[in-house]
Amino acid sequence: MAPLLRVLAGSGLLIVSTVLAQAADPIKLRVADSFPKGHYLVKLILEPWMEEVTKRTNGAVTFEHYPAQQLGKAADMLKLTQTGVADIGYVAPGYTSDKMPVSEVAMLPGSFEHACQGTLSYWKLARNGVIAEQDYTANNIRLLLTVTLPQYRIFTVKQPVKDPADVSGLKLRSTGGAQDLTLRAIGAVPVRMAAPDAYESLSRGTMDGLLFPLESVVAYGADKLVKYSTDGLGFGSFIVAYSISDSAWKKLTPEVQKAMVDVAEEIIPSACQSVQKSDDETKKSLETKGVRFDVLSPEVSAKFKDLMKGVSKSWAEGLDARGKRGSDALKEFDASVAAIPAK
Repeated sequence: MAPLLRVLAGSGLLIVSTVLAQAADPIKLRVADSFPKGHYLVKLILEPWMEEVTKRTNGAVTFEHYPAQQLGKAADMLKLTQTGVADIGYVAPGYTSDKMPVSEVAMLPGSFEHACQGTLSYWKLARNGVIAEQDYTANNIRLLLTVTLPQYRIFTVKQPVKDPADVSGLKLRSTGGAQDLTLRAIGAVPVRMAAPDAYESLSRGTMDGLLFPLESVVAYGADKLVKYSTDGLGFGSFIVAYSISDSAWKKLTPEVQKAMVDVAEEIIPSACQSVQKSDDETKKSLETKGVRFDVLSPEVSAKFKDLMKGVSKSWAEGLDARGKRGSDALKEFDASVAAIPAK
């Protein structure tokens, strides 16, 4: 019996050692997005966050990044995250406005001046507010990282936009939802599509231009096609957001969860400043490449603003009619933005 006991004891020790070793193995989380490899937002926000979280957890958490729609299309990121194909996904509310309609409050024209006003307001309200309740809790996901982009411009290929009449009938790329409302208000025809698909449509001539941020014009190669851009007036924005499913979040220890939130709190305020600064730098770069920026006169800006002034109200009332509390979200967001000075 003694040899047998020794064997059993040895087996027990082996089992315990294996369990401990498995418990010590790092958690590897799959992160998916639609950005091309090397995109400035990935370098500015996602990569530093992943690196610092791994560092603060002493390697207990590591990440595998799948860029450029490797795990699925941008429009499918919510579902991919909910079902565990990705542990963390680039869930942009603009690409899934049917499921996350309230978030579009940060995409309305003129909703903020500086990227940090939009970013910090959204970061706050998407974790504790109407946006959190209706767009995140209801979809069983949790916001981890976000930045709202500087105000969008109208980019065109064949003719400049110097007056609302120049926009009439133009087919312009839109993410849908609030941007559709904005483009229709100024007389354009919205063509809904994700950013990675815009270049092909523009090159084929099935679109006349883009409602885009400056950096995306470069990131997706549209700088080789567009010739003109508006300047001096914002036509809305876009929310860049990485989220984790509730099921994946609950599997993490409180220490790991805290590290993720703490690192995000440190990165986001500086990231939005860098995003705004990058906007100015990219404009100069595009000018040297021959893109012409037409500053809209005060009179023309007033015309556009007059056309767009009802967009926010129409958006909010449309959601109210669906029981989505659009007016409450608009009130919360406007109040938050007003409390943050434009820097």
